[in-house]
Amino acid sequence: MDKAETARILSTHFSAWAHLSDEERQGMLANTTLMRYAKGTCIHNGDNDCKGMLIVKNGILRTYMLSENGKEITLFRQNEGDICILSASCVLSSITFDVHIDAEEDSEVLLVGSSHFQALVERNIYAECFTYKLIADRFSDVMWTMQQILFMSMDKRLAVFLWDELSRTDDDTVHLTHEQIARDIGSAREVVSRMLKYFSSEGAVELSRGGIKVLDKKKLRKLAE
Repeated sequence: MDKAETARILSTHFSAWAHLSDEERQGMLANTTLMRYAKGTCIHNGDNDCKGMLIVKNGILRTYMLSENGKEITLFRQNEGDICILSASCVLSSITFDVHIDAEEDSEVLLVGSSHFQALVERNIYAECFTYKLIADRFSDVMWTMQQILFMSMDKRLAVFLWDELSRTDDDTVHLTHEQIARDIGSAREVVSRMLKYFSSEGAVELSRGGIKVLDKKKLRKLAE
């Protein structure tokens, strides 16, 4: 990808770009690389892996936490135009928890190298403010996930998840396995399967090998309230 296209993406999604000097812009362009990740690739693997700032050109990234026994809980997803800052954890001394980032689909991502990004944040107040605002936004996403785990019943968590998937994909069918859903909401597959059977008996969804089709959005919405 040429520098003009890279500059266009940076200026569109990295709001501090307008406040960079010509030298800082050229330095950022020189240290930004287009990366291609196949579906399922681990992009960032915890605290000891510091990639830098990621901007999603296309595809979907999934950020999640991993317990010692291998249990996953999805924190949030990032789509085209979204910026991932937790992949630059070595730059952010205030980040003290480990996250993992995978490509959920084949994805193209602009990677701004961690050492350059760190130097930019240290000397440019606009880049620093942008970074911490982004952290605050992501922290809000994480707290929403924790709120669901700590205070919502499993049936409500599952209904909220299905409703969010419908909104995200604009499709009446959620094309995920019970195992994938369990991973996303931090539960066991058996619990998810039992809850989905209950939703099915209520006429809210229809279960098949191809996914979970929502038959009655009003019932699903009521379960999520």
